[in-house]
Amino acid sequence: MNKKNIYIIAGVLAVLLLGAIAFGVKQVASLKQDLAAANDEKEQLRLTNEQLALSNEYDAINAEFAQYENQAVRLADDPIVAKYTAAKNKVEQLIKELNSEKVKSSKRIKELQDEIATLRGLLRHYIAQVDSLGRENAGLKAENAEIRTRNEQLSSQVAEVTSKNQTLNERMTLAEKLNVTGVTLTPLKGNGKNEKNITKAKQLKVTFTIPQNNSTPVGSKTIFLRIVNPEGSLLGNAGSFPFEGGSVPCTAKKTIEYEGQEMAGVTIYWDVNTTLNPGDYTVELFADNYRLASRHFTLKK
Repeated sequence: MNKKNIYIIAGVLAVLLLGAIAFGVKQVASLKQDLAAANDEKEQLRLTNEQLALSNEYDAINAEFAQYENQAVRLADDPIVAKYTAAKNKVEQLIKELNSEKVKSSKRIKELQDEIATLRGLLRHYIAQVDSLGRENAGLKAENAEIRTRNEQLSSQVAEVTSKNQTLNERMTLAEKLNVTGVTLTPLKGNGKNEKNITKAKQLKVTFTIPQNNSTPVGSKTIFLRIVNPEGSLLGNAGSFPFEGGSVPCTAKKTIEYEGQEMAGVTIYWDVNTTLNPGDYTVELFADNYRLASRHFTLKK
């Protein structure tokens, strides 16, 4: 083979070798680009997964906080509530920002991780305060229940004492009133002697005894007499007297000086001025706003 042919062949081989080298370099560059793209995609996928995990963690924290959110009213002035709210807003802002970015930022993901860690710590502190407040409230409720029970017991004791005092006052008041015994109703003739026939009576005499009573205040006492005939009509008209908030008419009245000693044979007279019929007569005696006696007598013709 002559030199010319050898040069030709060498030139062709050189050209082929350069072409192969150029092709290889191009292929290597392409492979490097594909590898870098794959690494970028892998990193974005990792960041996306981290963001998703952090978002889920935030949702879990927020759900746990929601269980205690009704306690926020009682802790409204506590700085922990304001700090939690601020951290919560920051987390929501970061999640919203990362969701809107096509390319994830590892720096922003790190910020999100830090904020969620802060949020988690605040939540634990918040729950601890709520639990402490709950225990305090439980103690206060128990204390209030005990106080309420004591108050009810005291109210019951006061009511019992009041009732006893009222009973004692009533007994004392009753003890102070005049007592009368031996009440009689006797028809009289014109000469003052007893009359058996009621239709012929000129006077009616009511006699009674006032026993000794050291509890009754001494002094002047006016005794009011009421005589009701068988027809149910009041005999006589000697005015009226107050009784139980009203005004009651009477047949006759008599004023005595009571000194605490027994007064026997106290007599009140009524002059007959109408026709009297046989039958049942009612005699009532009153004094100091009390009914002292009420007796029934059958008078015959």
